[in-house]
Amino acid sequence: MKKNAFITLWSMLLFGGMLLAQPKTLYDFTVKDIDGEDFPLSQLKGKKVMLVNVASKCGLTPQYKQLEELYAKYKKDNFIIIGFPANNFAEQEPGTNSEIKSFCTENYGVTFPIMAKISVKGDDIAPLYQWLTSKSENGVEDAEVIWNFQKFLIDENGNYVRSIPPKTTPDAKEISNWIEGK
Repeated sequence: MKKNAFITLWSMLLFGGMLLAQPKTLYDFTVKDIDGEDFPLSQLKGKKVMLVNVASKCGLTPQYKQLEELYAKYKKDNFIIIGFPANNFAEQEPGTNSEIKSFCTENYGVTFPIMAKISVKGDDIAPLYQWLTSKSENGVEDAEVIWNFQKFLIDENGNYVRSIPPKTTPDAKEISNWIEGK
């Protein structure tokens, strides 16, 4: 009888612990926008979100144009793009937040939110990107950021969906199909 009671107690503790340890979502994070203001990602509840690490001096920088077009096309459908400038790859984002904001606006007419410059890999990786890149945190996959313009898709409930490689352009069918729920 003691053995059965122990197993029952152990099962209850284990099951109870699972209920308490809820996985993180996008909404658990607050970041700084390009102007240095807090940007709680919980304000994106109900939207599909694409997070992109961006850079101004990269061969993929022209993707800004496609990102803006994608945002313009789908923002009315509860879709948003958030850009995260990062200088992790070949020093291709050396500018200050002010310089990055001017570059995005003047060269690509960017209207989707751009956040303050962060690190997307390495010892100083931002907590949000730790969540995005680690299966133990996002519950889906390990997805190391391999270059600028890697895309991360988040569903309307703040759950991680998947990573899209940097060279996959924002106008790719797999992205529009996801936004449209196909």
